[in-house]
Amino acid sequence: MKATFTLAALALAVASANLSAAEKQYTASERAERIAKQSILVDTHIDVPYRIADKWDDVSKATEGGDFDYPRAKKGGLNVPFMSIYIPASLEFEGKGKSYQLANQLIDGMEALVFRAPDKFAIAYSYKDAYTHFKLGKMSIAMGMENGSPMEGDMKNLKHFYDRGVRYITLAHSQSNHISDSSYDLRRKWKGLSPFGKDLVKEMNNIGMLIDVSHISDAAFYQVMELSKVPVIASHSSLRKYTPGFERNMDDDMLLALKKNGGVIQINFGSSFVTSASRGWYDKRNAAKKEAEDSGKATTDFAAAYRAKNPFPFATLEQVLDHIDHVVKLIGIDYVGIGSDYDGVGDSLPIGLKDVSTYPNLVQGLLDRGYSEAQIKKILGGNTMRVWRQAEEYAEKVSAKD
Repeated sequence: MKATFTLAALALAVASANLSAAEKQYTASERAERIAKQSILVDTHIDVPYRIADKWDDVSKATEGGDFDYPRAKKGGLNVPFMSIYIPASLEFEGKGKSYQLANQLIDGMEALVFRAPDKFAIAYSYKDAYTHFKLGKMSIAMGMENGSPMEGDMKNLKHFYDRGVRYITLAHSQSNHISDSSYDLRRKWKGLSPFGKDLVKEMNNIGMLIDVSHISDAAFYQVMELSKVPVIASHSSLRKYTPGFERNMDDDMLLALKKNGGVIQINFGSSFVTSASRGWYDKRNAAKKEAEDSGKATTDFAAAYRAKNPFPFATLEQVLDHIDHVVKLIGIDYVGIGSDYDGVGDSLPIGLKDVSTYPNLVQGLLDRGYSEAQIKKILGGNTMRVWRQAEEYAEKVSAKD
């Protein structure tokens, strides 16, 4: 077993060296770096809270692991990261209060980060805060809740988490919950949204909380489109055009519905969201693992050994750009943004977009494809800021009527 592990480690090291060489083809120009650093750059999905809850790291300083830390984020131009308050789907079924507890603890972690480094970070409770922090040279910590299970069927919890700084909620995650069916779950209990979920969508509009349609089933998506009075987001989704059969991504009809709603799809960088080859690799690995387990031949280093023999087909920056291009060509420049899923997709990030320092590579790619600076600024953050503003303005109107 030790020899097998050594062989696997060696193969991974060789693959890493080759990958590093491939990364060198992406070099951002001074113009691309300037655009990234002088723009409002919003990434709507970064999984730092759960990462540092599992293994604490001071991301206000340079870290050896992970995809995000302050120095790399500054280098990349990121100034409005939406930190994901990620709640595992299983918690809802482990007893009342567990999802609620974890959500509050993860928010505590973000507040502690800001308290520890107030010269670097500030929590953005509104789109206006994000602009103010940008002018002050501070990084806005915005928050989105991935999985609405902490609502626990009680609308007062929506107000609680809004008051704590959460500004969007992904209605479900990898399993259907008490709010919505999940795209990953074959059991479609609600045939879309639950009765509570439909009421929640309306109340989220009223309070100014953005609705995130990533992860939910197609039926739930279209029900949200019918109910929501304000634009929604798909905080970290890519396109089914390039990953046929993968319901977690959005198809062209959904994009057209999103345009009618005025919403924004923020493209996920994870390789398995970007190409069918990457998705297929995981399917083959899982099948091989099951076969090994069934035959009693599974080893503790199975994943590393499999990857050594079957190199992972990383997506590329160019393929991520293809997703952006398709959205722009189909529904226009005003409906696409960035939702990288950094710190949430493990070692599957594309060549050229390996961490938060690499946004200038994305900008360079857009420049090379003929996008103007004004168009790039919309993709980097302008479109997402517009939706955030519209959600708040609608809530203000509702409040004024009351």
